[in-house]
Amino acid sequence: MNKVDKPEAFDLDALRRGQTTVGAPDNVGGERKAEISALARQIAGQYAMANYSPSIVIGQLRFLEFFSLLGIALATNYFLAEDPGAHFLDTSISGFAGALLALLLMQASDCYHVSILRSPMGSMARVLGSWMASLGVVALVNLLFVDHDPYYRGVLAAWFGVGAGYLLVERNLIGLAIRRWGRNGVMERRAVIVGGGKPAKDLIRALEQQPENDIRICGIFDDRSAARSPDVVAGYPKLGTVAELVEFARLAHIDMLIISLPLSAEARIMQLLKMLWVLPVDIRLAAHSNNLRFRPRAYSHVGAVPLLDILDKPIRDWDSVAKRAFDIFFSLLSLSLLWPVFIATAIAVKTTSKGPIFFVQKRHGFNNEVINVLKFRSMYTEMSDPTAKNAVTKGDPRVTRVGRFIRKTSIDELPQLFNVLRGDLSLVGPRPHAILGQTRDKTFGEIVEGYFARHRVKPGVTGWAQINGWRGEIDTDDKIKFRTAYDLYYIENWSLWFDLKILFLTPIKLLNTENAY
Repeated sequence: MNKVDKPEAFDLDALRRGQTTVGAPDNVGGERKAEISALARQIAGQYAMANYSPSIVIGQLRFLEFFSLLGIALATNYFLAEDPGAHFLDTSISGFAGALLALLLMQASDCYHVSILRSPMGSMARVLGSWMASLGVVALVNLLFVDHDPYYRGVLAAWFGVGAGYLLVERNLIGLAIRRWGRNGVMERRAVIVGGGKPAKDLIRALEQQPENDIRICGIFDDRSAARSPDVVAGYPKLGTVAELVEFARLAHIDMLIISLPLSAEARIMQLLKMLWVLPVDIRLAAHSNNLRFRPRAYSHVGAVPLLDILDKPIRDWDSVAKRAFDIFFSLLSLSLLWPVFIATAIAVKTTSKGPIFFVQKRHGFNNEVINVLKFRSMYTEMSDPTAKNAVTKGDPRVTRVGRFIRKTSIDELPQLFNVLRGDLSLVGPRPHAILGQTRDKTFGEIVEGYFARHRVKPGVTGWAQINGWRGEIDTDDKIKFRTAYDLYYIENWSLWFDLKILFLTPIKLLNTENAY
């Protein structure tokens, strides 16, 4: 088949970049929520618990095998060498090199795919061959460049034998666990089909025919009536409309949305994407029945079923692990350095006005969930506004004398480090806005299309928008539009280096207190 470039009107790259011109309509981006059916709510409850990511499981397996093989090398040296201390350094270096080389060879021979791990005996020859080759290289290097007593050769032989036995047993246990997790729904990719009728039926049948399918279909959502889209397709129920899908995906831990429409239905696909891109999930377009073909890298596959990659979930799998480790490390570091500021601020707040030291406010968090954000109290208790419906303005009489200072310097935000440690916030991300935040008489979601797409990642104590001057009062439509644009840029271009840059620029940018009241 001829491969062609993507049609200009069907601009997938623009969607991946998170353009603010593509967003949710008012019934999704505003405060109104579609009420889902009792059946949809019941099914969402079945998938409320997070599942294991295959990428995370495979990464953990790599760590396990590396440190196990290294440990076996040190153990065989300790128990078998005539003088373990004399060979400890050499054994450590050889163990590290041999274990690392074994992992690289197993990776190169495709020994870390879920389908391979599920049936370990089929790949055992490759696993043991990789282990033998890595030990062969280590033994050759030792023979040519290291002067060892004859006993050390026995240590290497024992290391190979024990390591091979370990890999044989461990791989079979892992295969048993993965098969069990697959049956129990612990390790799977949860998907929702968008669009019903015959295209959805053909897609489901194609997925079911794949022997190594890790997709669990949670239901079907379609706007069409039962006359055009049956209530049950290939044994799966239609749970509601696409607008209801947005609420369903926020209640259930869904990994993927698969749109089962032909590419010729371009207008309808774009309409669906405008509603669905606010969700932190992968969005795929079923391509098994389309003759049009894009570049190979535009596709992912479930077995032999091709899916066109439209949007990917941001900061996923090991990226999320790295970001969480980043948050914990720098939060603890900040608390260890700033504890005098915490104590001084607490004393100042408590002694200058009646009321508690801390103020708790409900704000939007990841996936539009409501979280409780902690701040130092900066207003008089009787005048506080937990909903933040009325934004603080310049010279606001509700703000205390101490409150004006800590708001200008952003010291009032420091208790949010505890939110970071608890996991509600990240150190860097889009700032969490109050759930009733608005400009004049319109909510933020009504002003900016796709506003809630900024909630595809955890909100942050500081963010790219604030670094670029968009902090403080939001009294015009342009201010929330620019904030959202910078937030979406951050999400699409995230990296740990980007987080580090924002984190270290934050104290410098806080010197500009022009918009902080």
